[in-house]
Amino acid sequence: MAASADRIGQVVDDYIRLVGSGTADEIVALYAADATVEDPVGSDVRTGHAAIREFYAGLEGLEKETRLITSRIAGGEVVFHFEIITRAGDKTYTLSPIDAMTFDDSGLITTMRAFWGDTDMVVS
Repeated sequence: MAASADRIGQVVDDYIRLVGSGTADEIVALYAADATVEDPVGSDVRTGHAAIREFYAGLEGLEKETRLITSRIAGGEVVFHFEIITRAGDKTYTLSPIDAMTFDDSGLITTMRAFWGDTDMVVS
């Protein structure tokens, strides 16, 4: 049985909040042990908690905020569009990826694929 839409919605909310203000360990706790992350799509796929933790550790210590723009949940999967704004010095970097996630029966993320490219990054 697939994870419920309510559970998936909660994981998406937690994910976006934690990307904005959480630790790599808190984000990794949302993933199944053998999960994969491909961010952005076309880059190397990271498999398992250690590789996923290393990826998200790069966000720690940055001044950032996030917000959900829209999401669609169907068949135990979700796609969502969100925004992450990062400030570094006098620059602001805004990225609005579209992420696709699948889940196991308990609601842990099994795959995450982020759709975005260099032209999707706005620097001001």
